[in-house]
Amino acid sequence: MTEHDQTLAERLEALEIRTAFQEDTIATLNDAIIRQQESLDALREEISTMHQRLRSMTDNLSQVSDDDAPPPHY
Repeated sequence: MTEHDQTLAERLEALEIRTAFQEDTIATLNDAIIRQQESLDALREEISTMHQRLRSMTDNLSQVSDDDAPPPHY
């Protein structure tokens, strides 16, 4: 094996190592994005539920306020 061939083999090996690390990093980042998306979906659902509860409570409060209103001559 000539010096040139040795250099090419070393460069190829270095590229293969870098590619392996990049593939691992991409897989790790992909897993993190999936977990974040699942958390985001759960938070959106929770916000929607809280919004509905708040709207229901607001509607109930306005009904209670109307029932407790003083008579017109008061």
